[in-house]
Amino acid sequence: MDGDGGATLDIEATKSHTFSRGLKLTGQLGDVMKESAEIAYSFVLGNAEKFGVDQSFFEDAMIHVHVPAGATPKDGPSAGITMTSALISLATAKPIKDALAMTGEISLTGQVLPVGGIKEKVIAARRMNIKTLVLPKANKGDFDELPDYIVKGVKAHFVEDYEEVFSHIFHKTSLESDRM
Repeated sequence: MDGDGGATLDIEATKSHTFSRGLKLTGQLGDVMKESAEIAYSFVLGNAEKFGVDQSFFEDAMIHVHVPAGATPKDGPSAGITMTSALISLATAKPIKDALAMTGEISLTGQVLPVGGIKEKVIAARRMNIKTLVLPKANKGDFDELPDYIVKGVKAHFVEDYEEVFSHIFHKTSLESDRM
């Protein structure tokens, strides 16, 4: 990252074949980012029903997660909730509802943990004209310290667990209906 902000990362997920089951990761990912993808995969498998995922989708599926710009090294846990969301979107065939950016480490129990570089990530989102953000609740103080010219027009949702992420990014589902 440079002094003028970071960069956004796209996350792609696809079911590449049904010859075997597993998770393939590409995009020159570092060890921590690979672990985040594996945690996201385990979390989705373990909570499939809660998020409307048919578990049979994963029974014989080789899932390929790719982070484009493969020549650029990437690492860190910040894409955990994004990878989780990509896997749920793939398995349910439901798109994410709005142009948004998200960051946060995910735990095996679905907790959204804080990450570094909030200023750079907000600037990167603004550069892409993305004004809806999902951020860890533990990073609210970092966001609140940003100058007004950076956060003007930005809507930030602060989350503590993946259920909250899910409610902000997907169209209304049975999970949301159960809460009303």
